Order: sequence, then C-alpha cells, then structure tokens
Amino acid sequence: MHRLGFGTMRLTGPGIWGEPADHDEAIAVLRRAVELGINLIDTADSYGPEVAERLIAEALYPYPPGLVIATKAGLQRPGPDKWVEDGRPEHLRAACEGSLRRLRLQRIDLFQLHRIDPKVPMEDQIGALLTLQREGKIRHIGLSEVKVDQIEAVRRLTPVVSVQNRYNLVDRTSEDVLNYCTRENLGFIPWFPLAVGDLAKPGGPLAPIAQRLKVLPSQVAIAWLLKKSPVMLPIPGTSKVKHLEENTAAALIELDDATMEQLERLPAAR
Repeated sequence: MHRLGFGTMRLTGPGIWGEPADHDEAIAVLRRAVELGINLIDTADSYGPEVAERLIAEALYPYPPGLVIATKAGLQRPGPDKWVEDGRPEHLRAACEGSLRRLRLQRIDLFQLHRIDPKVPMEDQIGALLTLQREGKIRHIGLSEVKVDQIEAVRRLTPVVSVQNRYNLVDRTSEDVLNYCTRENLGFIPWFPLAVGDLAKPGGPLAPIAQRLKVLPSQVAIAWLLKKSPVMLPIPGTSKVKHLEENTAAALIELDDATMEQLERLPAAR
C-alpha cells in the first residue's frame, strides 16, 4: 500500500446524498487518483447511498493491478446528513453483496464495519463478517469509529487489519487508538484528515509553516499525519482534480522534528 489513499465520500451530492454536482469531474478525479499512484480507494455503501461505489466502477473498471478498494457497511441512510447504525447480520450480508455488485468485484479486499451497533451483540456482527470471509466475499476485516477496548474485543474473535477513526491536526481524540494501532502494526485510516478549520485559512496558525516550506496549509496537515505514525494511511477526499493533485503532493513533503514539535503545540481536541 502507498501511504496516501483517496476517500470517496465527497464525490456525492450535498449531505453525502445523491449524485455528484459534476459527474464528469467525479469520474476524472477517480481516474487521476490512480494515475498519480494512489492504490487505496476508500468508500462505503452509505455514500450516496450506493453512488460512490457505482462511480468507482464506472471510472476504473476493469481495475488496474494492485488497486485496493476498501468499502464499509453498517449504516442506514434515511436522508441527507442522516446516519443510523444497523449491524444486523442480514443487513451486513445484503450490504456486502450489494457492494460486490456495484463495484463489479468477486471479493472485497478490505471490508470495514462502519460502526459497532450497540443494539446488536458484537459477536453477531463480527460473526456475519467471518461468514462472508469464509465464503470468499471479503478478504480482510477492518473497523471504524472504535475505542481500544472494542478493537481488543473484536481481535479476540478475528484478526483486524485496519482501524478508521476521525483524526486530524485539530481533533486528536483518537490519539490512544492511533498509539495502539502503531504498537500493534494495524493500519490507521484517519477520516476527515483535512478538517483543519481555521488552521488552513490564510493567516492561520499553519500559514507561517506553509509559507516557509512554500506549500499549502492543507498540505502541511497531510504531511503531519504521514509523519505522525508509520501505520497512518490518510484518505483525503475531494470532488476536484486540482485539489486531488494538491493533496497528493503533500506526500512529498518531509517535515523535520522541529516543525513537528511546533505543530504538536497547536491547540487540539484530545
């Protein structure tokens, strides 16, 4: 895996609902991502819903060798900006089989449980994934938005290869999860990696560092993630080719220890 992936949430309409505002640009973004060497595309059946997965297949099928498409299941979408956990085994199976059809895959390389549904026994949710794995429909199992004790509980039932939690320069509430993944050599996929708010604006706290390095504040935020841990796999998403190219260029930025210390001192939620 390359250290920088692409997240497809922002390819859909407002509220992560419906078709993209510019269909051709969305297709161009996906194709350009692969041209730039990105080999991890992260998506979910709930993005659209179903829209992002269909766009991936339209843009990239037949898939180039080495491309990993990771998808997620475990949420229902009653409307724009609305998300409801659904970890019932029958829902997870239907979601997986739907993703296979839309993505035109025989097997999903990384299938992630979008949330652990508190209404359903965890053993039943993981059991459904294990059944799908035995049937050859998924290869690896990942988790999303989990705490350390939940990861450990799941790992007592099955190997886990990745964890996807919200994490960025100004929201480090999952620091303990990142540290755990680093120790255990589990991939950590930070979603919302560019939620830097005021930090990315001209004149913000990242501006002096970005100016000194002759890069964009958003690129500093991505470079910080990459330097933070060797298991970090950021998936910045965008609906514009220009922004995709800017984000990808961040992988070439090497932050020295003094710059990292300066960034670590910035206020963040923990």
